[in-house]
Amino acid sequence: MSYRFAKRIALLGGALALLSASFIGTIVAQEETTLRYFTFSAAPDYLEELDTIIAGFEEENPSVTIEVETAPFADYFTLLQADVVSGDAPDVFELNYENFVAYAANDTLLNIDDLVTGDAPYYPRAVEAFQYQGEQLALPATFSTVLLYYNADLFDQADIEYPTIEWTWEDARAAAEAIRALGDDVYGLYSPVQFYEFYKKAAQNGDCAFFNAEMTESTINSPACVETVELMVSFLNEGLMPTAADLSGVSDSELFLSGNLGMLVTGIWMFGAFEEATFNWDIQIEPAINQHAHHFFANGVAVSATTDAPEAAAAWAEYLTASETAATVRVEAGWELPALDQPEYFADYLAITPPANRAAVFMALESPVTPPVIERQTEMQDTIGALLTQVVDGELTAQEALDQAKTELDALIQ
Repeated sequence: MSYRFAKRIALLGGALALLSASFIGTIVAQEETTLRYFTFSAAPDYLEELDTIIAGFEEENPSVTIEVETAPFADYFTLLQADVVSGDAPDVFELNYENFVAYAANDTLLNIDDLVTGDAPYYPRAVEAFQYQGEQLALPATFSTVLLYYNADLFDQADIEYPTIEWTWEDARAAAEAIRALGDDVYGLYSPVQFYEFYKKAAQNGDCAFFNAEMTESTINSPACVETVELMVSFLNEGLMPTAADLSGVSDSELFLSGNLGMLVTGIWMFGAFEEATFNWDIQIEPAINQHAHHFFANGVAVSATTDAPEAAAAWAEYLTASETAATVRVEAGWELPALDQPEYFADYLAITPPANRAAVFMALESPVTPPVIERQTEMQDTIGALLTQVVDGELTAQEALDQAKTELDALIQ
């Protein structure tokens, strides 16, 4: 069920117009305007923080009221799609990158190129992620990435050096072998064999792409892609990484917290959960194959193509994603990280330990990679995920699985 609230304030009369570009998310409006904003990331933990951001925006734009609706991520896109189909889309709504293309391709989103100031200090790659066919159809709100976590105590016990920025996956393999030798219940590495890890390691390979440049054909069965899958599965086959049976229902994060896992590939959202660890741990950027590449997960804010208040909606989207108020509130609350190249906003965040090497979070932004996306995104991810599982289970070779994946992906993009 959605959560809704609204704040009413005194309003002025007249037409909407953009102010100077120095005022991010500010408009001149004299006619009362109410905007519906739909989000999955605010509830239930960050409604007060969102309220603070709204108060800042409404103070600068006293003729605009923001009405918020939220839904859990599991239900969000079903509800959003229903609203879009019924002709009752929210004025402004949150989109993750993976779903952005489907909405952009179906003319659901408003081109906001001429409605925003253009002065917001977004990370360039973040802005590009929400462009489609040369148009800015959403603004980047937040980002997260995935890094290499390591148990420093296990590294010390194995008498090996901690991971460095120069590491390749062969260095990680050698370290995992040394840690695995510490005991039958101690594993060297966990890096899941699934869609998200595959596209990222494909980028680390550098020669593996899921599609050709024209997006007319899948190239997922190329020798480089086969090599990438074989690398991923090798950690399992060599016993360096626990199988599902070894885990016996224990999650990878629980295994790391138990102190029995040397290295774990997971997201920066796990910092808080790992604070309770009884051992010393830290992070490093991921090892390379032929080059570095890191997940760039992003949430954006889009304006509906059917909104009756495009200027006000674009101003709210820009304020929510780029204002100092929004950035400060997000960082202080730990409500994801704003996609802004403004180091001063992150000083307090970088000072928090563990992990000591939080600078790696931003170093990873030097080599970001976003998922390959098509309109039938969920079908593609499910197809690849199922075939990778068959490789893990020994039912298919990497070549056989990717040959089949090519056939199915070619059908999905026709």
